[in-house]
Amino acid sequence: MDYQTALASLFLPEGRVDPYPAYDVIRAHSPVFQALDGRWFVTTHALTNRLLREPSLRIADAADYDGFWPDWRRNRGVASIVLSMLQSNPPDHGRVRRAAAATFTARRVAEMRDVITAQTESLIKAMPADADFMSAFAFPLPIGVICALLGVPEADRSWFRQRTADLTVVLEPISTEQEMRLADVAGRELEAYFVDLIEERRRAPQEDLTSALVAVHDDTDGVGLTGEELLANLVLLLVAGFETTTNLLGTGIKLLLEHPEQADRLRADPQLAPAFVEEILRYDSPVQLTGRLTTVELELGDGLRLPGGADVTMLLGAANRDPARYPDPHRFDPDRPNIQPVSFGGGAHYCLGAPLARLEAQVAFPLLLAMLPRLSLAGPAERRDRLVLRGYATLPVTTG
Repeated sequence: MDYQTALASLFLPEGRVDPYPAYDVIRAHSPVFQALDGRWFVTTHALTNRLLREPSLRIADAADYDGFWPDWRRNRGVASIVLSMLQSNPPDHGRVRRAAAATFTARRVAEMRDVITAQTESLIKAMPADADFMSAFAFPLPIGVICALLGVPEADRSWFRQRTADLTVVLEPISTEQEMRLADVAGRELEAYFVDLIEERRRAPQEDLTSALVAVHDDTDGVGLTGEELLANLVLLLVAGFETTTNLLGTGIKLLLEHPEQADRLRADPQLAPAFVEEILRYDSPVQLTGRLTTVELELGDGLRLPGGADVTMLLGAANRDPARYPDPHRFDPDRPNIQPVSFGGGAHYCLGAPLARLEAQVAFPLLLAMLPRLSLAGPAERRDRLVLRGYATLPVTTG
């Protein structure tokens, strides 16, 4: 398979099932190259790690969307993402991220450990003998955690699942008209929900993230966080707060059950959980690629360069299995030294929720293995047909 065929396979359903052979071919071709459609692709860990932190790179923002899609605001799924800090550049990005980071603190995340533990134990006790792990555990744990942070009532949490699944298609490079219509509906329904929640918290503040962000908006007269930004970033925090963690939990438990000797080690010693979670993130990243735009020509060494104005896609999944960084990269090995996956990005756009996602996984995996010692796979898993957000739609298990 030549590199152009390998690259094309990533945009086909059969190629997305297992993109790693294609990544190997593409990476072997070049650390960075321009495809036939004009886009540039970065394939190695070293270059990806560097470019994620390169201050001259920018992300496609609202002004860019105005240029190539004047009506994008009419699709409220697209608007919810583009108007959030995920798709903003300085100075707006720093201003909005500081407002969110001031409320989404390390202390607040650390205080969630007891909540995560309690929710994990409750879900495990309620898991039927034969279950779809995604529905029984991988979805309800992170949605419960992020909703507890945001102050979303427990009764409303199951309502979010399909709407979030419909909205996240806007992050994919390829989508159908029907998928985009569903994203629009989901965006409108989520916005309406948070408009009501914002007003509730304005009348009666609580000790939650929504109240804190509303206070930033109100206390600064919309300078610290505009009303549009407040709404978009609440939607983003909800969606990003559980979508990738759901994928991490599903991928992780499947890997552990496929490697029973490693599962036994983690069951016996929960202190190994941080290293296991990092290796899961490296081995099969919940986010497989991210995009940037160059503003100046970049010399990358060894005769490689990126021109100014380049549309750059960094293949995070390829970088995480780069043999130059990780020997024998297709082997699941939690004992690897210095595991540093690029799964959560880097630089100014490093995932704000990364510590929470890591904490949820570090708590969940040892408890699952200890409380369900006979947990095993019960049939073929079904992957979601996504390139950017990689995970399972269903994952049958039995608790024995």
